[in-house]
Amino acid sequence: MNDMRTLLEMCTEQEKKFQFDHFTREDALNFGLKLLENAKAYPAPVAVEIAINGLVVFRFFPEGTIADNELWLRRKRNSVELMSMSSLHFLAWLETGGETLESRKLNADDYAAGGGGFPILLRGTGMIGSICVSGLPDHLDDHQLIINTLADWK
Repeated sequence: MNDMRTLLEMCTEQEKKFQFDHFTREDALNFGLKLLENAKAYPAPVAVEIAINGLVVFRFFPEGTIADNELWLRRKRNSVELMSMSSLHFLAWLETGGETLESRKLNADDYAAGGGGFPILLRGTGMIGSICVSGLPDHLDDHQLIINTLADWK
């Protein structure tokens, strides 16, 4: 439980730190391409999706990704959109509260509690979309790929 509290605090801090003054569709294209470039450093192919105001504006499945990655992108996006927090934050939030997807009446076919989805937060506005990745063997690496790219982007 202590590790989950630490994870919860880390995710909260990341969401405060990684906010944008603006995020357009062109920003989504450029950020998505940067994510794909950064993903090359990892051992597995990574699918990327960026949605703004409910519309998927960037999505790419490199060679080696599979249809399952598309399902994971949707689950992660749904979690970010429902909770207005990263999908890893959602995992930590559930576990520190002693809850599960099932106890919240959420279907695991539709939602994911684990790394790989991050909210697009505009300063002074709030959440306008999500950045999601899928493909790495460890969901913490999916999350870290997004965080590293956000850190480079600033």
